Amino acid sequence: MPGCLLGGGTFFSFSLGMACRAAKLPVSSAGGATEDGAGRWRAEGRVCAWVETLRKARRVAWVGMPIAPVPTIKEAMKRTELTKRYCIAEDKQFRLDDIRPGDTWKLKSKDQAKEWLEKGVARLSELQETLYAQDQWALLLIFQAMDAAGKDGTIKHVMSGVNPQGCQVTSFKAPSAEELDHDFMWRTTRRLPERGRIGIFNRSYYEEVLVVRVHPELLAGQKLSPSLVTKDLWHERYQDINAFERYLTRNGVIVRKFFLHVSKAEQRERLLSRLEQPEKQWKFSLDDIRERKKWGAYMRAYEDMIRHTATEYAPWYVVPADHKWFTRLVVAEVIVEALESLELSYPKVSRAKKKELAAVRTALRINQA
Repeated sequence: MPGCLLGGGTFFSFSLGMACRAAKLPVSSAGGATEDGAGRWRAEGRVCAWVETLRKARRVAWVGMPIAPVPTIKEAMKRTELTKRYCIAEDKQFRLDDIRPGDTWKLKSKDQAKEWLEKGVARLSELQETLYAQDQWALLLIFQAMDAAGKDGTIKHVMSGVNPQGCQVTSFKAPSAEELDHDFMWRTTRRLPERGRIGIFNRSYYEEVLVVRVHPELLAGQKLSPSLVTKDLWHERYQDINAFERYLTRNGVIVRKFFLHVSKAEQRERLLSRLEQPEKQWKFSLDDIRERKKWGAYMRAYEDMIRHTATEYAPWYVVPADHKWFTRLVVAEVIVEALESLELSYPKVSRAKKKELAAVRTALRINQA
């Protein structure tokens, strides 16, 4: 029902019923959704962003205000199917080999994804404005990947329509002397997003179970007591990270984590491209080649990390990254899905405030202000 008003609750109940039928959940005899159906829709992990949007649309329609077009059932279920394909949560048997870096789902070309991505970026812009205005939630997006996997480009394209005032990007490089004098999560904790904002970590505290694990000599620089550096160190850090992300979630910070899964062959092509194109040569570093030689160790570290830190409240999305256009589409859809699940809305204006605004409007119209 794009571009129209939704009348009352009948259309909502019927449409929610259609969504529940599609997921084989209970519906009432009148064709609407039962409470059990809607509840199980959420409980079973098949949260339909369209349903959340429709709920908000119903509330707006009751007061007679125009609403923005809402996603169709087909669009919402398509998004859910796409994001669920790459979502990892509570899976101790996860294997990186289960997801091909060159996978593009049902899409065959960049042109097929273009319109879908544009819609996602536009929807993300709308949701970010509401997130900022409501000022109750924050969204933390974490990006991890091997060099040349496309983190910078993905962030740039997906967040292209977002108001810079409501978004902050932090790139974490090698820790400074000051940062090494603190616990391993200190420097990232200082950069957490405020309520109403989207925070993006380009690399993060996960480096402490990736780079430091592949290069154990880096532990010496962290000034830890030898009694703390045991065979259980990495699992203890996984536990600390899980506890921290649960804490964030309980305090209104939604956490979504992305591993951009690029193949070794595609990384090689991108590194060669950096060398051959003058405008990209500044990106190249010999460290990229040194780290590439440890590809196997990094893949094992990533796999173990995802197995132990992918939770229902802070899932990992292992996103195929050999095709940049597909990577950007998946990331955009995950972010939109996360924000639509929050039932965001603009703050309600009190009766007293409405009177004040009416007086100001009147004064402006008769040129007395």
